[in-house]
Amino acid sequence: MSSQPPNHAPVLPLRPQEPPADPREPLWRDLVGDVLRRERLTQERTLKDVADTARISLPYLSEVERGRKEASSEVLAAAAHALGLDLGSLLSRVQTEFARRTTAARPVPRPYNGLCLAA
Repeated sequence: MSSQPPNHAPVLPLRPQEPPADPREPLWRDLVGDVLRRERLTQERTLKDVADTARISLPYLSEVERGRKEASSEVLAAAAHALGLDLGSLLSRVQTEFARRTTAARPVPRPYNGLCLAA
């Protein structure tokens, strides 16, 4: 065996290496739950108070807020109305939250101003 170290040359990529984007987009039920919980806490209301006003069981509303259950449009409308929102306002807030999370996670493409070498 040779006692000389192997001859390693640095490898330069021809294209910039972009970090892989997170392939998982947030789930709709997680976003809906986050928006409902944030609005409830902003109003300083208890889960029981909102569940009673919306005529939804407390455990079910809790699971919706935690993103464990996919709520029907009727349940979402009832929860929204209990919080003083209409269904459209709730869905608009969810869409805004989705855009915020997915835009922040997506890297901004940069033009490649590198050098390309051919051997």
